[in-house]
Amino acid sequence: MRRSYKFRLRPTARQHVALERCLESHRELYNAALQERRDAWKMRRQGVSYCQQSAQLKEIRTVRPDVAVWSFSSQQATLRRLNKAFTGFFRRVKAGETPGYPRFKAAHRFNSVEWPKDGDGCRWKIESSRVRLQGVGDVKATVHRPVKGQVKTISVKREARKWYLVLSCDDMATRPLEPTGNVVGIDVGIASFATTSDGVHIDNPRWARAGQQRLKAAQRRLAAKRRGSNNRRAARETVAARHRKIAAQRRDFHHKTARDLVARYDLIVVEDLKIKNMVCRVEPRSDPNTPGGWLPNGQAAKSGLNRAIHDAGWAAFVGILNAKAEEAGRRVVDVDPRHTSDRCEACGHAARENRVSQAVFTCVACRHTAHADEHAARNILRAGLALLAAEELQAA
Repeated sequence: MRRSYKFRLRPTARQHVALERCLESHRELYNAALQERRDAWKMRRQGVSYCQQSAQLKEIRTVRPDVAVWSFSSQQATLRRLNKAFTGFFRRVKAGETPGYPRFKAAHRFNSVEWPKDGDGCRWKIESSRVRLQGVGDVKATVHRPVKGQVKTISVKREARKWYLVLSCDDMATRPLEPTGNVVGIDVGIASFATTSDGVHIDNPRWARAGQQRLKAAQRRLAAKRRGSNNRRAARETVAARHRKIAAQRRDFHHKTARDLVARYDLIVVEDLKIKNMVCRVEPRSDPNTPGGWLPNGQAAKSGLNRAIHDAGWAAFVGILNAKAEEAGRRVVDVDPRHTSDRCEACGHAARENRVSQAVFTCVACRHTAHADEHAARNILRAGLALLAAEELQAA
């Protein structure tokens, strides 16, 4: 089992400058490698691989002493980062999706450096709560919890003017909880963040909506600043800080909710939702009577729904839930979300008309009535138990 720890770094003024130089050097390497790939394809119709670019590092470090200051392995990790971006680009092209060609990184878009192996250009000193980084020195970290497992990779991340240390550890021991004998199905939503098959409703805090006014005010101030000015840079940092606070509140809520569910249930069944499909734009509708005109398609209302879905952060919550369940010896099962909301639990009839409103389910066949979210959660649990039974039967 692999887990990550994130600690606040406390660099001295000199170390802060060195970290900025390290980040800038790796950003320059990333952009130069991207430019080389673009030029090779544009001029010769040939691709450049990671191995070819990695082989050039030795010569670059000989010619550029300022580049040789930093860890060789961390520079290889930066080249692998670019290679991963191209791998994703080609995968999306083959799948017919929006390609998203890798972009050059501006200074505010390149915020982390990775060392692939503890002891190779970096060293985690657990006894003194410091990390030694080549070219930077021993940087103090605020270690608020013990680090368990074997440290594999070390990353340094910049958030505004703060620096953070991220330790990725393998061989993490599980901490199984006592069995409770309880199982639950969870239906996530907008009105309630989650509804369990037991009838428990977890309120949706809507963190983005709560911080909307302060965020809008900061964005308006940013829009009024002249591009390239120091005032605009400061205003951009303020907007980023507003976003970070909302994200931190949402993440804290997800962790606490997931921990509570893992403590109470041995088996948790959730829907395997395709969030990317749920937040797609509505197809435009051309007006046959007006050349070049368009008919209303409900995109304005859909945009509000999309914002609410992003604000809830269902995918992030399920990821946190899986991690905590694995550590506690619990099990999380993903089921197909089709017909979990409109299939009657009493007679099995599935129809869109069964979902009378957001809160009410009434079967048009047998007239069974229930709270819509609780009914969906029970269907989700039933589907999860059926899936487990089928797996056990197949294994036997």
